[in-house]
Amino acid sequence: MKKMIMLFVLVMSMVSAINAQVSKKAIGLRFNYSGAEATYQHPLGNANRLEFDLGLNSYGLGLNGVYQWVWDLSAVAPGVNWYAGAGAALGVYSKSFGIGILGQIGIEYNFEVPLQLSLDYRQGLYVIPSLVASYDGVCLSARYKF
Repeated sequence: MKKMIMLFVLVMSMVSAINAQVSKKAIGLRFNYSGAEATYQHPLGNANRLEFDLGLNSYGLGLNGVYQWVWDLSAVAPGVNWYAGAGAALGVYSKSFGIGILGQIGIEYNFEVPLQLSLDYRQGLYVIPSLVASYDGVCLSARYKF
């Protein structure tokens, strides 16, 4: 029984050690193939955060909110994390209003100075009022951390 408890404690300490430290807010720009978005990240704990993006592009105006889980990849290089998340989208495209769902996965690098660069893939689907549009794309973000 003692071995099982020690194994459990060891595994739990290793799992908690691989979580990234999400401790600062960040604001910046997120660039994609059709325009740019203002982006803001707000930490919710050591390994979770919210990201909000407001963008105006060739298709219309969109507001996205994503809940993200963040994991440490410092074995690759110090300051590297990867993240995945799910969220909701509001948009006005071609004079119609839509509400959608989205998913996101990405990788980020946090410099020693308060700069964060990230590359992510986001897939979205507008489902209300009906299947209006779907979108996906790879985006590059640059954020100031404070």
